[in-house]
Amino acid sequence: MVEEQGRSRLGRGLAALIGDVGEEIGAIERARGQRKVPVEFLRPNARNPRKAFAEAELEDLAASVRERGILQPIIVRSIPGMIDAYEIIAGERRWRAAQRAELHDVPVILVEANDREALEIAIVENVQRADLNAMEEAAGYERLIAEFDYTQNDLAKVIGKSRSHVANTLRLSKLPEPVKRMVGEGAVSAGHARALLAVSEPEQVAKRIVEEGLTVRDIERLGQDEARSENKPVRAAVPKPEKDPDTRAVEKALEEALGLGVSIQHRASGGGEMRISYKTLEQLDALCRRLKA
Repeated sequence: MVEEQGRSRLGRGLAALIGDVGEEIGAIERARGQRKVPVEFLRPNARNPRKAFAEAELEDLAASVRERGILQPIIVRSIPGMIDAYEIIAGERRWRAAQRAELHDVPVILVEANDREALEIAIVENVQRADLNAMEEAAGYERLIAEFDYTQNDLAKVIGKSRSHVANTLRLSKLPEPVKRMVGEGAVSAGHARALLAVSEPEQVAKRIVEEGLTVRDIERLGQDEARSENKPVRAAVPKPEKDPDTRAVEKALEEALGLGVSIQHRASGGGEMRISYKTLEQLDALCRRLKA
């Protein structure tokens, strides 16, 4: 009970720390105060769930920083045993942009946070700003569960998301590695990724998303079709009647003449149908020319 209350209080503190600029400045004054430090005093956090930083986005942010400076301070904590060194908890993208913009100093919020709290802040800050891709978000949730014994309910409360969102995001970790890479690179969206969980061959379908532009609804339909197929009762195969020798002889003669597969279905009434199979459009074109001639 005490731990749950602690997490609830921490969640409210995080909300203040990662809110709008005005809210964040208010949180600073209530904490240890805002300050400016040389950009080289900051160190990236190896535990930061965000791993991908788009080059174009960094350039755009750097241009904005040159023009207006950093409006939202970077949240940091002291590095034990080191003087004038701070580990970034939230705001690594701003720090990278500041370096590109050749700023000498950056505004920071210095907070006291243990590893668990630092990871929470990093995840919440990125999730609320939609800076994490779905796989980074899932990895962050898994880390809190594995290292700090969080339940899905704990995560939902602290992060401000529904429990179903947390559960669905965690399920993405079950996808094959090639699909995870495609999600991380942005080739496959989070909505597509969740739908892929319901198909038997997610890697092949993911390739079709990229090549054919399949929608989330298309993938959901594939999953539903597979489910219906699996639940359909298996019927005993009805043996096909053997073709008489004369029919087989006609099929063979036509196949040799056309260079294509031929199947004839003859009915007792005297009628029937003939099917000609082709593998390429070139074969179809050639057949059409021969029939016209």
